[in-house]
Amino acid sequence: MADKNRRKFLKRPVRPVEIDTGASVEDLVKRMGDAAFQGRNLSIAVDIWEEMLKTRTTVFLGLAGAMVPAGMRELLVYLIRNRYVDCLVSTGANLFHDIHETLGRHHWQGSHNMDDNALKDAGIDRIYDVFAVEEEFNRADRYIYEFAEGLEKRPYTTREFLYLMGGDLSGKCRADGIVTSAFRARVPLYCPAVADSSIGIALALKNGSDHFIFDMIGDVKETAEIAARAKSTGVVYVGGGTPKNFIQQTEVTAALQCKDVAGHRYAVQVTADSPHWGGLSGCTFEEAQSWGKIARKASHVTVNSDATIALPVIVTALAQRMKGFKRKPPKLDLSASDKVSRRIWE
Repeated sequence: MADKNRRKFLKRPVRPVEIDTGASVEDLVKRMGDAAFQGRNLSIAVDIWEEMLKTRTTVFLGLAGAMVPAGMRELLVYLIRNRYVDCLVSTGANLFHDIHETLGRHHWQGSHNMDDNALKDAGIDRIYDVFAVEEEFNRADRYIYEFAEGLEKRPYTTREFLYLMGGDLSGKCRADGIVTSAFRARVPLYCPAVADSSIGIALALKNGSDHFIFDMIGDVKETAEIAARAKSTGVVYVGGGTPKNFIQQTEVTAALQCKDVAGHRYAVQVTADSPHWGGLSGCTFEEAQSWGKIARKASHVTVNSDATIALPVIVTALAQRMKGFKRKPPKLDLSASDKVSRRIWE
């Protein structure tokens, strides 16, 4: 009897990961799927993302953490340019750092073991082991301020604002970044916590009450509309924070608007946070199912890893696996009435 009960649990043996000096990253990741722990989860993440791309699923990407200063910018550009994602929600910090690099500036390798008061005296900002020159950041602030000053005086969704900025930067840059590649690929880009970044600081430099106004509720309505009109939706979260919650709430918002939604059908997250602290960045997809944010029978996986380790491996393996596959991205039919929406979506 025990042997019969045992068989229903023992279906696949763990297979040791063998070294093949001629193997691709995709080959290695596939073999890791026969192993265990986070290596196996990383392999499952590639499988789920591949299924999203081959099933006409609208893919949302939530981007938190200091990914651009850490060297992940070109990886994100690849995802946008090749339409491995259909809608991007980011922290303002990542977009500011992206603008900084698009304007021809750099982040620099440094060390976390430094005298930070000495760095302050030298005009250098530190992000763990990455350095940036404060004076160059100020130039990016000035660009954002001057760009906003040239816009028509009215409220803008963050998607409108970033789309127009992407068009302006495209004429100034030598190489695409996140904002410019989103503009060229017509991938909507949202920044729900834009004020919590140097973008917000730059826009606050104007004196008086005639300051720049964002239509944040317009962002909420648009992203809920994208989710509601999609055949199915999938999410990929790098870290957590505001971008993760903003994408998660699209299903809740759409449901409250009496739209027929059942939660995101596919879900992948890469996080170094733990669920037992109660924070969103470490929260499980099972917890999200209690809110109706993730579908009851969703394909989902959490990769507990530093994103600078997991993300390059996942995206490289996915790109190798998808080579030759021509994806037709879903049409995002927004109902917003602003001029920029009509220009992009009609």
